[in-house]
Amino acid sequence: MRLVIVGGVAGGASAAARARRLSEDAEIVLVERGPDISYATCGIPYFVGGEVTSSSELLVQTPQAMRRRFAIDVRVRTEALRVDRETREIALRDLERGTLERTSYDALILATGALPLRPRLPGIERPGHFTLRTVADGRAVSAWIAERSARTAVIVGGGFIGLEMAEQLRVRGLEVTLVEALPQVMSTLDPEMASLLHAELRANGVDLRLGDAVDRFDAPERGARASTVALRGGARLPADIVVLALGVRPDVRLAREAGLEIGALGGIRVDERMRTSDPRIRAVGDAVEVRHTVTGAWSLISLAGPASRQGRIAADGVFGRDSRYPGTLGTGILRLFGLTAACTGATETMLVSSATPHHAVHLHPASHVGFYPGAAPMALKVLFSPDDGRLLGAQAVGRVAVDKRIDVLATALRGGMTVDDLAELELAYAPPFGSARDPINLAGMAAQSVTAGDVAQAHWREVASLDRASIFLLDVRDPAEWAEGQIAGAAHIPLGELRERLDEIPREREVVVFCRSGQRSYYACRILSQRGIRCRNLSGAYLTWRAGMGDPEH
Repeated sequence: MRLVIVGGVAGGASAAARARRLSEDAEIVLVERGPDISYATCGIPYFVGGEVTSSSELLVQTPQAMRRRFAIDVRVRTEALRVDRETREIALRDLERGTLERTSYDALILATGALPLRPRLPGIERPGHFTLRTVADGRAVSAWIAERSARTAVIVGGGFIGLEMAEQLRVRGLEVTLVEALPQVMSTLDPEMASLLHAELRANGVDLRLGDAVDRFDAPERGARASTVALRGGARLPADIVVLALGVRPDVRLAREAGLEIGALGGIRVDERMRTSDPRIRAVGDAVEVRHTVTGAWSLISLAGPASRQGRIAADGVFGRDSRYPGTLGTGILRLFGLTAACTGATETMLVSSATPHHAVHLHPASHVGFYPGAAPMALKVLFSPDDGRLLGAQAVGRVAVDKRIDVLATALRGGMTVDDLAELELAYAPPFGSARDPINLAGMAAQSVTAGDVAQAHWREVASLDRASIFLLDVRDPAEWAEGQIAGAAHIPLGELRERLDEIPREREVVVFCRSGQRSYYACRILSQRGIRCRNLSGAYLTWRAGMGDPEH
């Protein structure tokens, strides 16, 4: 068996190591265009910011170590030019010597990855404009900042890399402007959750420009060392350095020229065994399209974890093992200054787009019991099926223990669990870590109240769009909370006074009740509904409404 793998990093390197573990007899060739075969792409921003002190710490495996440990023919600085499927040969070029060769394969795994998006904007090729995809990119950014004594940075794009770079460049003391064409950063979150990140960025001195796009990069002005970034809205932003974090596109040149099927999203189309349209060729990682576990739609997922697992599955298939990729949940996490934001499964935006029936609950539980020092609230959103309560997705934003909760929810999603299962999970509790009713349990219970018909819900977007004459908006917070801010037009009756003041509630209109985070307004809804008053609880209450309206509390 002669196995050729094109591309390293997570998918290719994982496939190569797995292949060797399965067969000592196979001839395994790993071809990589760059100098490094396996490195932590996600760690590059932290090297730029100085939290990772040496770029060598980002190297997961070196070519020399890969050769010694796994007896693999590792060829770095070697480019795969084309694949001849009829002769089962691949043409290679040594980029240092310029020599060409053809090598045969019995099986081929493509791990060609993705390329950074660089739109054809005037001036984009000006010096001082960087993408961040390789360790070499990180070194170049760090060197430019040091050599040019850069003080101002413009980041174009508000995804994972853009946000991490905003944080890390602020850590280095630069003035940072982040430009995002969409009305929110981090599109893997729904708007009311992403709004919390907007507040955190601004609180940490990032000039956030949402709903605006770059028109061109003009010559430097006012002492800028890279360019003056001209936005379509008219703003002109002098920049000593520009970071282009607009996302990536699958690198499918080799696959397309070989006649392999390419999906509508531009990735290599593969089945659950990572086979392409040619059964002797498999593909993994950022270059492929995979099914989303929840929606079933084809998706592009640029994450190291899925790529690594796909590499293992592809190698299994080459050596006759029936391993299958079950689809992706898109589980991801981000640290942004003092906040952590995480998600798994489908967003509500995705569910609406795919016409998938769903319910959502918002809540704001504490990370652990309030009497123990250090407890902090988190915003938690759980999406589930109205038919059987099956989980569809979850998002969490907070300062403490968000990672723990999203990992539980991702596990529950993979296991096909329901909101009833969440309510019954037996999770570890001691005061420093959680509460007797963990936020996961509380999310399940809140969802159970909806599925059981104990409470009807209203959502922030509905309240923002409803004719206020058609509803009676009732605030049941305490007077001190009321004084801190209100929803316009809401009546105020504290929960403790509600039973004595029922005559103030109109019977001819539906009542929408809210408190600060949702628990007391749920109690209020139970009081009103048992007295024959039509009412709905505002999911996530005042905190979610404020976040959805773009004015979250810090």
